[in-house]
Amino acid sequence: MTQEEFEAKYVNTIVCGDCLDVMKDWPDGCVDLVLTDPPYGLSFLGNEWDKEIPNWINVGRRISETVVFTTAPTTLWDYPRPDWVAVWYRKHSSSRQANSGFNLWSPIVVYGKVKIPTDLYSTHFGTYWQEHSGIDHPSPKPVELYKWIVNWASKPNDLILDPFCGSGTTCVAAKKLGRRFIGIDISEDYCEIARQRLESVDTGVPVREARQGQKALWE
Repeated sequence: MTQEEFEAKYVNTIVCGDCLDVMKDWPDGCVDLVLTDPPYGLSFLGNEWDKEIPNWINVGRRISETVVFTTAPTTLWDYPRPDWVAVWYRKHSSSRQANSGFNLWSPIVVYGKVKIPTDLYSTHFGTYWQEHSGIDHPSPKPVELYKWIVNWASKPNDLILDPFCGSGTTCVAAKKLGRRFIGIDISEDYCEIARQRLESVDTGVPVREARQGQKALWE
């Protein structure tokens, strides 16, 4: 597959499938940034998709010089040594206990020569859950966090890939900041949520309200 064929088929789309199958024929260096939140292998809330970490990192680094992803502190060592590790700090989160709770922080793993203005991003734990009201996903991430990463890890019109796109946060952040995007997820349900969220960037109607038939405020 040539770069031209690749871009014509995939740019600004959400693809349903196993990312390792989807990406296997992609050209080397075909995307400018891989930005994702892969499964942690922790069986999060008993979900099947989180029972193991897919062997994705070598493919990610083949198709892009810059790879950035969030993971759990305990799974950081399951990956090759990164060029840098930044931190996402969540104020007022409950620290992880033996039976429940959430970490106060998560690593942001960085491969590639990028300049990070500061390697700490702080959020209040509860606020970003509100932005996902009506979005059925067990572990949503803040759009503002991913916008922060997109800003320092890419340039306008760059092509950003999320091979585990879930509800589409990476792609939403990319679209809001004038980047091109590709999202891949194995669940068609999550792919549809991601498409609806991307549509809401254009219409100004959040997914929950769109499902209820509300029109854009400026129409």
